[in-house]
Amino acid sequence: MGRKESRERERESERNRVFERGPSGVEEAMGSSTPWSPSRVLLDIGGKKYSTTIDTLTQREPESMLAAMFSGRHTVSQDPETGMVFVDRDGKYFRHILNWLRDGVIPTLGDSEYQELLREAEYYQLIGLVEHINICMSKKKDEDSSLAELTRKDIIKCVQSDKIRFRGVNLSGLNLSKLDLSFVDFTYAYLQKTSFLSANLQKAKFGDVEADSSIFQDAILRECEFTGANLHGAILDRANLQSANLQGANLSGANLEGANLKGAKLSGANLEFANLQRAYLREVDLRDTKLLGAKLGGANLLGAIR
Repeated sequence: MGRKESRERERESERNRVFERGPSGVEEAMGSSTPWSPSRVLLDIGGKKYSTTIDTLTQREPESMLAAMFSGRHTVSQDPETGMVFVDRDGKYFRHILNWLRDGVIPTLGDSEYQELLREAEYYQLIGLVEHINICMSKKKDEDSSLAELTRKDIIKCVQSDKIRFRGVNLSGLNLSKLDLSFVDFTYAYLQKTSFLSANLQKAKFGDVEADSSIFQDAILRECEFTGANLHGAILDRANLQSANLQGANLSGANLEGANLKGAKLSGANLEFANLQRAYLREVDLRDTKLLGAKLGGANLLGAIR
């Protein structure tokens, strides 16, 4: 049985416990025919007691299971002594559901708690809440992936070693400016918004890195390997990229104003809407380079192959 089918069967089972059809085909109360109060509702969710109103349960998510239960079209079973409606679900997360129905907000939770709340929201068929939980989980995942695994101090310690490799390491957001990182292997690393301002990165390897919005301003990048790198929106103005291999790299929207690209390999590179004003591109082969919308004012293109 698939997950979706299992959830549908679970919902139907719960509805059968709350509603019971009479011989006339109209849903009748189980154990009570007491009509609903127009305002206050008492709920027992898995042993936890809640007090709310019909408006809260029906207005924000009118297509939900809760809205159907308390729409006035049905008579719902109540405890004859307390007047409470019992629902056999996790009461811990129902307070978040009520807050959503009241104010349209959800709390900041951990991954496992979001999963639990999502399961309850899906059970009650709260489509809006399900969508917002998925958005929050996606944002949280993006934020977690942007956290660097090492600090600047850790990097400095590593630089003192003979062989330095940060392959696949998350260094996003770190300030690595003015460091000597020549010959370092950053292949497959995450370098979003990392600052290499004025750093010495000669012959460093940046193949297939995720380095969008990273900063390489005034950096020494001679003979660096950037094949397949994502440098979308990166800042490389005045960078020394002589003989760098940028084949297949994504430099769309990047700032390369005044950059030295003498002898650089740009085959298959994406430089659409990049700023190449006053860049040194003399005798560079640009035949397979995407330059749509690129700014080339004042660039040295003498002998460039286009």
